[in-house]
Amino acid sequence: MPQTEAHEAYEEPRSARLVAWGNAWFRGHASPDDTADAVRGDDQSHVVRGLPGADGVGLTLALGRLRTLGATGLRLALPTPGHPLGLTGPADFNARALETGEAVLAVGTPWGFVPEALWHGADHEDDGVLAVTWHTLPVSPGTPADVPALRDAERELAEGIREATESLMRLDVAGAGPEVQRALARLRRRAEEPDELLAPGYPARAVRVLQSARRVSALVALASATEGAAVSAAEMSQRADALRPLERAARKARVAAYNAAVDERT
Repeated sequence: MPQTEAHEAYEEPRSARLVAWGNAWFRGHASPDDTADAVRGDDQSHVVRGLPGADGVGLTLALGRLRTLGATGLRLALPTPGHPLGLTGPADFNARALETGEAVLAVGTPWGFVPEALWHGADHEDDGVLAVTWHTLPVSPGTPADVPALRDAERELAEGIREATESLMRLDVAGAGPEVQRALARLRRRAEEPDELLAPGYPARAVRVLQSARRVSALVALASATEGAAVSAAEMSQRADALRPLERAARKARVAAYNAAVDERT
């Protein structure tokens, strides 16, 4: 179970794929077809609903319509209860994004998008078709909540890694078994990621920050999924307290990395 949960922590949300490849398209680094294919991934279809002048269209036409409406790029939001990371309001959009755990904001327009993935045509997901609907909702202008500059996100993540690793070692989390031990070792070594991250045109620092954030997210999922030596309620609470700021720092770093295409321009 820990291996599966750690692997899932590396999976990027659909909103992140749309932001990365959408920004590559806006800046001329990716073709419309390549962008749509990369965002869709293994999903059968993606449809955008509610976009003015382009209701019920695919990703390619929706991006073109966004450019006509004045959009210059996309930003990612990854909110959790008590932490509206990347959101600007209003309450309706924030609530929908919080329920899903992700959203996309179109820079230069008052529109945002929240994905909904549903299986169709079968009682079991292995036999059905996964169709994704992007619901268009109004968003408020303003600075996205709690999104740091890329350099600040990198520094905060490094500090969080150091502090959390020390805390987890004191709690003997590494004694939980070889899975956690290997995760801690990879984190300290800053092992190379085999996966292709982000999309063409992103700065090297954004790729580096996202690599670190993904490793940290995997470690947090792994450490959270096993009891280890923390057998008492107090010890489990201490471990949760050690992991919570690290998880938040990793999410902030992820958002900063994906948003770097629009927020780090010079």
